[in-house]
Amino acid sequence: MSTQSSKADVFRSMHHGPHILILPNAWDSASARVFEESGFRAIATTSAGIAFALGYRDGQRIPRKEMLDHVARIVRVVHVPVTADVEGGYGDRPEDAAETARAVIEAGGIGMNLEDATGNSARPLVDLPLQIEKIKAAMEAGRALGVPLVLNARTDVYLAQVGAPESRYQETLLRLTAYREAGADCLFAPGIRDAATIAKLTEDLKFPVNILAVVGAPSVTELENLGVARVSVGSGPMRATLGLIQRFARELKQQGTYSALENAPSYDEINQIMAREIHDLG
Repeated sequence: MSTQSSKADVFRSMHHGPHILILPNAWDSASARVFEESGFRAIATTSAGIAFALGYRDGQRIPRKEMLDHVARIVRVVHVPVTADVEGGYGDRPEDAAETARAVIEAGGIGMNLEDATGNSARPLVDLPLQIEKIKAAMEAGRALGVPLVLNARTDVYLAQVGAPESRYQETLLRLTAYREAGADCLFAPGIRDAATIAKLTEDLKFPVNILAVVGAPSVTELENLGVARVSVGSGPMRATLGLIQRFARELKQQGTYSALENAPSYDEINQIMAREIHDLG
């Protein structure tokens, strides 16, 4: 666990460096290897991407064991730190969040996302006191195992469009401030894409903030200038890959041609990326 603990410390320090932390989100071993070969200092997983790849809808429909088994496969093929997106912790109790945190560590992960979305339109967000207890339980589970997990606490106020638009900023700030005080290492507000709101959030929180990069969001350089500490891409790359497959499928079916393959890496190039020995978590 010492190496894993050291990786967690290194990953935590990346949130406080002179430059923004850019986290690509992998959904399988191949995408993780490609991201590492491209020079990224760390990798996140995408819960939606993994769920889609394994035939599930997103939204905690995949069993925890299947999700974490897949995370473990990703960890084994790269050397950089891997932080796991584990949705809402796969349960409604603090004990469930703690069990998920232990599973992340057993999979070789050094960090985790924990979101407050419920998937229930009548009650879209976990009650704030309960979410605080889930964050504390997850972090305590990591400390008990000697791996100080880097916890990225996420609120879905903007992503799920909770409440009136004019109330969303204050609700986001309230929740993220509470998550900061509960001990989270980074605060995540997906769904915010305008520069003014991002700048206000980083100024009000004065703490590492994670922004989800989507079409229409500021560039990485702009986000860094706005005070953002971490940017991730979620399921975007996986969905973009599926878009390529859709285009290829249409072309193959309708025209019988293969131009969508023109920019594909060669067989030898990918085989070489995969040639490195898989390392043991132990």
